[in-house]
Amino acid sequence: MQEPETSKAVEVFEPVATRREVGVTESVRANRGWWDRNADEYQTEHGAFLGDHRFVWGPEGLDEAEAELLGGPDELRGKDVLEVGAGAAQCSRWLAGQGARPVALDLSHRQLQHALRIGGTFPLVCADAAALPFADGSFDLACSAYGALPFVADPRTVLREVRRVLRPGGRFVFSVTHPIRWAFPDEPGPEGLSVSASYFDRTPYVEQDEEGRAVYVEHHRTLGDRVRDVVASGFRLVDLVEPEWPDWNTSEWGGWSPLRGRLIPGTAIFVCVRD
Repeated sequence: MQEPETSKAVEVFEPVATRREVGVTESVRANRGWWDRNADEYQTEHGAFLGDHRFVWGPEGLDEAEAELLGGPDELRGKDVLEVGAGAAQCSRWLAGQGARPVALDLSHRQLQHALRIGGTFPLVCADAAALPFADGSFDLACSAYGALPFVADPRTVLREVRRVLRPGGRFVFSVTHPIRWAFPDEPGPEGLSVSASYFDRTPYVEQDEEGRAVYVEHHRTLGDRVRDVVASGFRLVDLVEPEWPDWNTSEWGGWSPLRGRLIPGTAIFVCVRD
């Protein structure tokens, strides 16, 4: 009688974190794949905080309903708005509720499937933010809450594309991880309060597979770099918002936490105008 084969454990390779140079093509391929693979987990973990019809600028919980960085209710009603890096389009859904006409764009097909699951009557577009499939001057406003810009190798290409599709006088507001956070470990506890790296080291953070291919990429820009990117792309920077951590928010999100949020900024929001 033949002995049954012993089941073999399948080894699951964990990506290796490193810092190395990554170009445009590799960044796009890695991040499209990462968000497609991890969209379900992301929405399960963060969906309740984000809400289905809420516009949150970052882990601090700053709400557009309160901040009015895109404008007040009267300024949103009837406006064409592009959301870049929309994920499940929570921000677009909130904008539609204010009477705006949003279009939600994301690189990840799976993220947009979550937008379909939640629902809405506005268009969903799967495309690269560096090559927007819209005519010049198609929108009155544009926004991006942690979408696209932290993950692109050439942020000026994205900024110029957004400017191109905005009408004169149009506003673009986007949030990213505050650049100072790159000098600290990405930890929510006390270990995340000591500087461990140079703020001026712009080498991208990369997670790569066993063959050395990037499967996740984030690109670091200093605060000055971000300002220069905005100006060089033809925008006028009218405000830079660094949200403080509110007392009501007791949640942790990756390296964001009440402990760190009350001591160092975690999010930077750039308010830009196309003259």
